[in-house]
Amino acid sequence: MQDQNSPSIDLEEAGRALASVSRRIALLHLAYARAIMNELGQERGTRLISEAIKDYALKIGEKTKAEVEDQGYEAIPENFEKGLSYALPKIPGMHSGWEVIHEPDGRKKLRANGCILGKVWKEYGQEKLGRLYCYMDTAKYMGYNPLYKLVHHQALPDGDECCEFEVQETTPEERDDFATPGRDWFYMDG
Repeated sequence: MQDQNSPSIDLEEAGRALASVSRRIALLHLAYARAIMNELGQERGTRLISEAIKDYALKIGEKTKAEVEDQGYEAIPENFEKGLSYALPKIPGMHSGWEVIHEPDGRKKLRANGCILGKVWKEYGQEKLGRLYCYMDTAKYMGYNPLYKLVHHQALPDGDECCEFEVQETTPEERDDFATPGRDWFYMDG
């Protein structure tokens, strides 16, 4: 007999719930970003949003690093998914699906199809403003280990058909720009 205080749900229902939360995150980002831009203008607003996104993503990266290291693993890209508190779910809901792409030159990319956040931003005609959220992927990786960044080769808000990511090594200049408050670091994604 199932305990009424801890109900189970099927994967389809879990996916719908995750998609609902993803849509809310997309709208929340738009609301804050639009309010900041309206108050400060494009240049100052983008700079403030970049600092907020960096702060948000660093918390995720640092927590992930701590969890990986607490399990006795080194904070390298191969172990990133061992961090559990902020790991993205493997079930569809935030995206319609994931696939790993093995390039002929040995590089590995991750492709996400049907990004819910990107779809919401497109629905509101706010892809450019929504895209600022996506820079958190670069920042969370640098919070995990500043020697690495996660870059988008494709992104739904940029007009692409999917989001495609790759882990790359950072340069000393990128690490310095990222660590210095007020400096542009968005250039690192791409």
